[in-house]
Amino acid sequence: MTTTISNSTLTASINHLGAELFSIKDNQNKEYIWEGNPDFWGKHSPVLFPIVGTLKNNTYKIDSKEYNLPRHGFARDMEFQLIEKTENKAVFSLQSSEETLTKYPFNFELLLIYTLNENSLELEYNVINNGAQKMPFSIGAHPAIALPDNFENYAFEFEKEENLKYYLLENDLISSKTKILEAKNKIVPLNYELFKNDALIFKTLESKSLTILENSKPYVKVDFKDFPSLGLWTKENAPFVCIEPWLGYSDTNENSGNLYEKEGILTLEQNKSFVAKFSITIL
Repeated sequence: MTTTISNSTLTASINHLGAELFSIKDNQNKEYIWEGNPDFWGKHSPVLFPIVGTLKNNTYKIDSKEYNLPRHGFARDMEFQLIEKTENKAVFSLQSSEETLTKYPFNFELLLIYTLNENSLELEYNVINNGAQKMPFSIGAHPAIALPDNFENYAFEFEKEENLKYYLLENDLISSKTKILEAKNKIVPLNYELFKNDALIFKTLESKSLTILENSKPYVKVDFKDFPSLGLWTKENAPFVCIEPWLGYSDTNENSGNLYEKEGILTLEQNKSFVAKFSITIL
């Protein structure tokens, strides 16, 4: 099933599987979200929960019991319920179940709230701990922005002048190796060589927004003030780039396996909720 919301400027469509955004079109019917061609990457904008990235050996421990979680968790592959819908807003819910409890022993509700405001789509993540113990979790976004022109005609423009230090992945885990992404006047031209070693992972950034430029003109802007970390990624020769606001990231080889001790993990007290928002603006 899918749900579509709209306003006078934009139309957005969401698949109930994973509550995954798969389309943002303007009123000229131009598409801004990657089509999901599986020859490159078969997704569009999955939600990453209850982990971001990869666990060491795909396992973790809670109270000495071992659990398995796939890369980026399970929410992106589960059916969400549409619980509220207006013309420009849709609210989706995923609740813990017997199935999730075998992988993640916590009672939760995850709400994804999509709202169109003028030329922006806001995505709100609301995590609710319905259990009796502290709940460790990470959450993140993975939107793929379609780049219909030649890839090298695009560039990133960071919000601030800063030292753009990113971490390299080794076997899907965060290594200790870092590089500096070279920017000139906050601008980084795109080329596939940037991504030859997989995603660029920024644990922290001063910038809280990133604009894609198309032939030096603003194209799409992602604002992520609630998210301290960011991933940037594409596949070789693919006509898209992912701008991924994260709260959390992959394990390192030194990780203990205790989810409460995982670097970047959040913990939520019982009967409490956590909210983070980001937005995609068409320019």
